[in-house]
Amino acid sequence: MKRMLFNATHPEELRVAIVDGQKLLDLDIESAVRTQRKGNIYKGVVTRIEPSLEAAFVDYGAERQGFLPLKEISRAFFRNFSPATPMAQVRIKDVIEEGQELLVQVEKEERGSKGAALTTFISLAGRYLVLMPHNPKGGGISRRIAGDERSELRDALADLAVPTEHSLIVRTAGIGKSSEELQWDLDFLMQLWKAIESASTEAQSPFLVYQESNLIVRTLRDYLKSDIQEILIDEVDIFERASRFMNQVMPHNLVKLKHYQDSVPLFSRFQVEHQIENAFSRTVKLTSGGALVIDHTEALISVDVNSAKATKGSDIEETALQTNLEAADELARQMRIRDLGGLIVIDLIDMTSSRNKNTVENRLVEAVKNDRARIQLGSISRFGLLELSRQRLRSSISESNYSACKLCDGTGSVRNVSSSALSFLRILEEEAIKENTEAVFAELPVDIATYLLNEKRHEVNLLEARLGSRVVLIPTPQLQGSQSNIQRLRSEDIDASGDLPSHTIRITPAESSEVQYTVASRTRRAAVNIDQIDPSPPPPPPPQTLAQDVDKPGLLARLWRSIAGFPTSVEPAARKNPKQSTSAHPNRSRRSSGRRSGSRPTVNRDQERARPAQGGETSGQEKTDQGPTRRRSRSRGRGRQVRGGSDRSPRRPPSSRRSERSTTHESTPQTTGKTGTEG
Repeated sequence: MKRMLFNATHPEELRVAIVDGQKLLDLDIESAVRTQRKGNIYKGVVTRIEPSLEAAFVDYGAERQGFLPLKEISRAFFRNFSPATPMAQVRIKDVIEEGQELLVQVEKEERGSKGAALTTFISLAGRYLVLMPHNPKGGGISRRIAGDERSELRDALADLAVPTEHSLIVRTAGIGKSSEELQWDLDFLMQLWKAIESASTEAQSPFLVYQESNLIVRTLRDYLKSDIQEILIDEVDIFERASRFMNQVMPHNLVKLKHYQDSVPLFSRFQVEHQIENAFSRTVKLTSGGALVIDHTEALISVDVNSAKATKGSDIEETALQTNLEAADELARQMRIRDLGGLIVIDLIDMTSSRNKNTVENRLVEAVKNDRARIQLGSISRFGLLELSRQRLRSSISESNYSACKLCDGTGSVRNVSSSALSFLRILEEEAIKENTEAVFAELPVDIATYLLNEKRHEVNLLEARLGSRVVLIPTPQLQGSQSNIQRLRSEDIDASGDLPSHTIRITPAESSEVQYTVASRTRRAAVNIDQIDPSPPPPPPPQTLAQDVDKPGLLARLWRSIAGFPTSVEPAARKNPKQSTSAHPNRSRRSSGRRSGSRPTVNRDQERARPAQGGETSGQEKTDQGPTRRRSRSRGRGRQVRGGSDRSPRRPPSSRRSERSTTHESTPQTTGKTGTEG
């Protein structure tokens, strides 16, 4: 049983977990300290244009300026631009000016030293649709939707009243929805876009125009599906907020919403807390005894699969296979929980069998099918590595809740004392050798300063005697690892400060030249809030009735039929169309009747589209659309028949074949695999 759990007992953090029984499937954490900007819409100002990058830097009110490439700028913002000019010949310095105001949306969050990636192609996500204003060339249907469902949604989209300057994308939640439900969602998004357009002109740039929905609304909108049976919330305010949104957008799901009031914490009741702690861990243990080791680097994320104590198989190949299969399932789950994005390289346990490698690849493909992110999978290389790329939906857990270590600068290791002491000794020598240097003061960690004052005292004395400069080493308990403060003094500095005792000397570190921004001074309330939109009540979902349940006879009727010798059940297809033929070869009867009447036989749309123009080779489209129907393929100049089975007619002379190709489609249908007449 799948449940959606909201834990908001602490105001600093809101956590949402999706569990199946007691197994954690997905996790999202919203912190009050770090706000998410992805999806927010800002009115920004172009501060600098970089022709070498074909991009502009935009001040939209955050700590760092955003990065806006030319391909993400709509033509509506171009200046001195002719529509007849191809985009390949457009240069950003010719169409965009510094100080120009743009309505932008955050496409990617800030990461490390990189600013946020911006776009002017706005997209507003609803329950079933995504509205793309002023982008008529976009739109479509989600890639996850295929087959008959895609055709049904395409027909439903044709009934919607969409403005010509906008476009739509149908989400997977729109599967099975009627045109009325889709139109209601479109009307809601149009109201939201009109409010954003009007608010974007009311204040001076930069400012926040629209803030993407909070975690409560976003989770209910994106993750709530029919397989989730319960929604449990342990805080009254969050429960009321969710109730208002569900009553506004999806009132038929209100029965799933419940307020959790038990004394046992919500996440502890479903054994989620220890699984969340594993998501923060570098090593993830597998039930077979193996382990996953996940490391983050600047370019990619590496995942190492270790067999460790795994002894599940009968031999080394079987053990490697079973461990890799279990690692594939667990890795797909960890990618969802941690939201690992970008390039991911998996170092699997070596396997010699190609069949086993294909089995692991197929298992990973099946495991990532339920992931909302777009994933591109590679194959296992000859070095045992498997590469994949995953779309980054939000900031990962490590980026949102961890900061780089000040001792190791994020490397994970610290230089030992002797190596660090020698490095500082060389730095002191470089400072002392500079012209007009009277003294060098150095605040060092206690252990490194102790090493220099004892083991390297002779080298420090030789340095002072050779260069004629005073070297003062000050042990400082506040410094750790490779941290230090080194100051070089000239003769005028010595005269100004006087002769101070070494224990009273304090070195002031150099101030950073970068401009520091504070979030509190730049943060403003959004001009448009989703609560301000008052849509009409959504239409009720269409009733779902099963034909077999309605037409199914009762127990007494079935008993009487069995006693009287009547059939106990009737096929649904026969009940719907009693005139339908039950012949084993319906195509053969249709072909015979077509020849007797001299009229053109009836074919479906796919067969009509696949029919060759002059009776030549069968097209590839017909091969994929007709399925098990027998198909004809001719070799060049010889007329060899393929896949005709035992019903193939004997080979005919070339003259008759040429005459047959010259006949019209009305005489011989193209759906048969035979070239002669039936006998």
